[in-house]
This record gives sequence, structure tokens and C-alpha cells, in this order.
Amino acid sequence: MKFFIAALLTGFSLFASAQNPIAIPDTLSGTSILLRLHADSTAFINGTKTFTNAFNSYSYLGPTLILNKGDFVSLTVENQLMDTSTVHWHGLHVPAVADGGPHTVILPNTSWLAQFTVKNNAATYWYHPHLHMRTGEQAMRGAAGLIIVRDSVESTLNLPRTYGVDDFPIIVQTQQFDSMNQVLWRGMNDSILLVNGTVNPQINLPRQVVRLRLLNASQSRNFNFGFSGNIPFSIIASDGGLLQAPVSTTRIRLSPGERAEILIDLLHYFGQTIYLMSYASEFPMGVHGGPLISGMDSTWDCPLNGVDFNILRIDVVSPTSTAVNSIPSSLVQVTPLLEAFSNETRWITITPQSSTSYEGPFYFNGQSFDMMRIDYTVPLNHIEVWSISNQSMMAHPFHIHDVQFFILDRDGIIPPPQELGFKDDVLLLPNETVRLIMKFEDYSDPAIPYMYHCHILMHEDDGMMGQFLVSSGTGIEEGESSNAISVWPNPVTQNNLKLQLPSLSVGKKCHTEIWNVFGKIISTQEWIVDEQNQELNVSRLDQGTYIIRTEIDGQLLTTKFLKLK
Repeated sequence: MKFFIAALLTGFSLFASAQNPIAIPDTLSGTSILLRLHADSTAFINGTKTFTNAFNSYSYLGPTLILNKGDFVSLTVENQLMDTSTVHWHGLHVPAVADGGPHTVILPNTSWLAQFTVKNNAATYWYHPHLHMRTGEQAMRGAAGLIIVRDSVESTLNLPRTYGVDDFPIIVQTQQFDSMNQVLWRGMNDSILLVNGTVNPQINLPRQVVRLRLLNASQSRNFNFGFSGNIPFSIIASDGGLLQAPVSTTRIRLSPGERAEILIDLLHYFGQTIYLMSYASEFPMGVHGGPLISGMDSTWDCPLNGVDFNILRIDVVSPTSTAVNSIPSSLVQVTPLLEAFSNETRWITITPQSSTSYEGPFYFNGQSFDMMRIDYTVPLNHIEVWSISNQSMMAHPFHIHDVQFFILDRDGIIPPPQELGFKDDVLLLPNETVRLIMKFEDYSDPAIPYMYHCHILMHEDDGMMGQFLVSSGTGIEEGESSNAISVWPNPVTQNNLKLQLPSLSVGKKCHTEIWNVFGKIISTQEWIVDEQNQELNVSRLDQGTYIIRTEIDGQLLTTKFLKLK
């Protein structure tokens, strides 16, 4: 009976009204890209508009970034919010200073420049805020967008790749609104379903092989993607790149943060309507989106839980003039890392605060996140095995910054073919242990760490996160920095911090502010620059990460440093 009622509710709320063609975000490409993060409002449902966050000209979400492997890119983010934020390039292998984690804040009405060489393989990635304790709120208000990386290997394959014609972004989210239509981002009754920010979504797809780039951008809901009538499709890519060969299937499970690229052959469906669905009735208990766990609070009893529901209506129309009509039998050579060459194994245990609690908070190794604590220091070029053991009754999506990993096994069993490629997110089922292998290469930093965390956003914001430094061990850290000014020593344990300014600043008035990571000004100083190297007194600062903002002749320069006792 619950299945029948929930299915009726789902059908009514999502598909009873007129279908809306999904928005296809515009693209930004090249080696210099500007993103403006701003507040806006959007009419998702009848009544009061919903206050949202967005990038550039959008009122919700942002443009799709197209990057080419091997290019050196400059990404400028202007924060036009009345709030501190960050922007993280989810899945990209970049220097820590450009990663956009919680230590790299963008203060209101300031800009941040991230520069790096694109080293990732062709795949689908995404960007979103990563401010500690505020990630969920800002991201679920709409501050997110896709990143597509292209490379020379993928370009030689006979695959659909004309964006918005036979290659489509599919960003799936569920939302809960309050009585005034405002986002309740922690809400578990998240029955408003959006695809690319569109309610009641519909798309016309051509009668040919079509590529869908799936992103689960929800706060906590998992999706068991498939098509109505169990139409088969082929998985060609996971989080970080193409698989060795397409995997033919009728289902793919994606947890929050995960991506997959799929091909569906629509040659025999001209004039028909099919649906992209979530077969959530097949989820086991403990996976958010599946059946409600006995004893959980009734606020979790969303009508989408444990039932099959439509996500996107697809109307199959005439083919394009350059149609791809076949699915290749092979893709790229994928060479996984071998455990025999690993340098170290680390163990991480997931536990709830209470053994009888299903709602958290949850911890890694019994500790809540601390901005001042470095959980691991990883030597540069180390190959490591991380064994993640979920000792809770809830499934958790584990995400790590900086690197792509390979899944060695799940409870000692080799994962299915779709999980044998490059990954940066993995769902751990209740009481499951998953072992990952990864190499920490190219970049190191003495002060700015990378994150690992649960990608259920309220779990992350509540402290289910850790951090690690990658260290060269030489005292000279490698990587690409976007700082226009520099400081040393960094970290600083002395009273004075040396500040090196651009040579053209000599003789000009300089205004310098030191901010903490929560956007509070700690100290200010003004002087006429008499030489490039200046000193700042930091003896009264507590241990922590700080941002220096220096304005010279109307030009705003920023950098950051770590103060240690």
C-alpha cells in the first residue's frame, strides 16, 4: 500500500502538470574563465519565489565549463554574495592552493584566482562551494555547475560529443521547500525533483545513440538510475574517466557527488516517450532513498523513499545529420595501481555518535573535523591504500580531494566492471569495508591541506570530514600558485611574518588586512612601501589559517598563511 500511495504522490507532484523542457546550461571554454557567484531568486513552484545562489547570468546553477587536458587555465571567481564562500573543482587534480577547500575562502565582494594545468582525463566533473559548515546551504541553494574535460584520446573515439545535441548534462537534485517556498536544505522530505534546475522536466532526444552525463548533486539522496521498460544502456565513464569498455546494464547507482556517462541507443524508439527513472525500491535498508529504517524519525519518511519514480520525460524525435548509431566495443586502456607497489595503508572507521542513532553526527576515527588538525601527512609520490570501514547503519558516500582512486575491493570482493575505472566518490553500504588505492603526485603544500569527507552535505557540515597535507619532504614545496604576493616563513611560528610585494609597489600607499577563515578582520596596517619586503607582526594571532588582503593603488592582492604556536 505504501508503494502505491507513494507512487501516486510522486506521479502527481512531478508529472501531473505540464512538462517543462530542461534547461541546458551554456558553456564557457578557453584558458581564462570568469565565474560570478551571486544571490538570486527562482520560481520553482507556484507562489513566492525561492531565494537561490547561482553563477553568472543564471538564477540557479551555473554554466558548464569546458576544459582541455594539458591547458594551463585561469579561473577567476567573483564572490558577489553577502557571505564568505569558496569554489571547489570536484574531482580535478589541482594544487592545494587552487582546490577551493574550506581553507581557501573568498570574502564577500572579493575575487579569487585559481590557476593550474588540467591534468585530468576526459570525463565529467563539477564545481560547488566548500565553506566549512556552509557547504550544504550554499550548494543546495544552487551554487553548482558541471565541468567537462576533453582530451586527445577521447576525441578519437566514435562517441556523441556535440554538447546539447547528442551529449547532454543531466544534473539531478531533490529539494524540500518550506511553506514560503524557501530551501530547507537539511530536509529529509525532499520530494521536489529538479533536473538542471527544472521542475517537471522533459527533453527531446534524437533517434540515435545519445550520451547522458549524469550527476547526483543532491544533499543526501541516492539514485538507482534506469529507464522505463528496463531499456538497456551502456556505462562508458565513471567519476574520473572512460572505462576500458562499455558496460551494458539496466541500472547504475549514483550517490551524492558521483558522476557517470552513459550511452542509450534510441534507434528503435522514434516517436515514443520513455522515462529516466530511479528504481529506489531496489535499494537496501540504510541507503538514503531506499526503505525507511525502522525506528527513524518520521521526518525522514519522504514519498520518494523505497519506490520507483520518474525523473525525466524523454520524447524521441528525428535524428541529427551527424548521428552516431553504434556503441563502441572498447574505449581506453585503464591501468589500475597495484597494491604490491603501495607504500602505506591507512585505516579510517566511520562511526555514529551513538550506536542507536541513524541521524548522526558521524565521525571518521571517532573525531569531528577540526580546521587546525592535520589528520595525515602524505609524502609526495606515495602510493597508498586507504581502508574505509563503515561501522554505522547508514550508507555514506566517501569523497577525497586531489586524487582519483581505484577501488581494490568491497568486503574483499572485486567491484563490478562499472567501478573499475577512475573514481573520487564511492558509496559505503552499512557495515561494509571498501579499500581504495591512489597515488599522491605532482603537488605538495606545507600549509594548505586537501579534504576527505562524506558527501552527504549535512554530514560533512556537521564534521564528517578530515584533511591531509601532501609533503615533498624537501622543505621546498612544489605546485602552481596563483598568489600575486608571497609570505615567509609559511607556516610561521615567529613574531614577524615577511611579506613580499610586487616591485612596482615601492613608493605607493599600501593598506593591508589580516582576516581569519570566518571572514573577520583581525588587524589592519597602512604604510608607504619603501622596499618590496615588509614585515607584519603576528605574535598575537592564535594558531590557525589567515588571509592577507593588500590593496596597492586600487589593486587588491591576496595570499594566506598558517600560524603555528
